[in-house]
Amino acid sequence: MNWGTIAYTDSYRQKNCPPCFTTHFVEVEVDTETGVITLPRVLIYGDCGVAMNPDLVKGQLIGSFNRGFGYTVLESLPTDPVTGVLKNNALLVDYKTPTSAEMPLVGNIRAELCHTYEPTGPYGAKGIGEAALASVQAAVANAIYNAVGIRFSKLPITPEVMLAALKEKEVR
Repeated sequence: MNWGTIAYTDSYRQKNCPPCFTTHFVEVEVDTETGVITLPRVLIYGDCGVAMNPDLVKGQLIGSFNRGFGYTVLESLPTDPVTGVLKNNALLVDYKTPTSAEMPLVGNIRAELCHTYEPTGPYGAKGIGEAALASVQAAVANAIYNAVGIRFSKLPITPEVMLAALKEKEVR
């Protein structure tokens, strides 16, 4: 199929790209017998300038937290160190992501918005999507450190990784 020749191309880069900010306050519980990490409570603050649809923005923040929590404690794509090929044959059957069972109860995860105005954004708004992931891993890992006194610098912190770290701490 021939779509013909390209008649016109153009691109636009916004002169100002204001950053958005998010922060997460996380309470964790670590089951020292199973290594499972649970989240009794989570508080998220996001600054997206003027929120066009505050409920939608809060939903985006909670959804991003879900993704970030998955990256932190569940999700892994093991590859062969020599070839770089995925060990799971690129099948997602064994790829674990958080479900509602791993997340805090609806009333125990709150998203709040900081109300600011961004003069370069549309109607005073700025983006929030991917940036909402930025501090999830650090918040969860630091809450784990606060709970069990073990600092993790590699993700994911799976139950197996947690149990091995707890056992190593016990030996010391």
